[in-house]
Amino acid sequence: MKPRHIKLAREQLDATLGHFEPLKTLVPPGKGWIRAIRDAVGMTGSQLANRLNVNKQRVSRIEHDEKLGKVKIETLRNVAVAMDCVFVYAFVPRDSLDQAVGRQAEKIAKKRMARSNQMMRLEKQELSDSEKARAMQTIIDEIVETMPKSLWDQE
Repeated sequence: MKPRHIKLAREQLDATLGHFEPLKTLVPPGKGWIRAIRDAVGMTGSQLANRLNVNKQRVSRIEHDEKLGKVKIETLRNVAVAMDCVFVYAFVPRDSLDQAVGRQAEKIAKKRMARSNQMMRLEKQELSDSEKARAMQTIIDEIVETMPKSLWDQE
């Protein structure tokens, strides 16, 4: 994908994912969503099992696996339908995707600057702090603009 298309996709996703912002602080119920909703609507494990065409032990296993984070997405979708719910699955970035790209670009820029600063120091041509800051921002902007394939190679 071309860098300008990547930027557009990132902006569109940021706008969509903004709706999920309040979910970042949401803590799942201790007994899991399935059990919490099932209890809240007064549905027994047997009733849910009947709706899923499985046995009651399977429902217990699903609820247990959900708490452990081992339940399959397909299973969650089926349970949601059986409980008249909508299953929602999303990754919600800590910050915007633009900020994530900027932070990664900054990491790369710092490494590049460190190498060039070392060479300039040896040649007694070291930049002032303000020149370094401008050069750093220029490198960051260039990385974000060009979106090199190696952007995410390093942590």
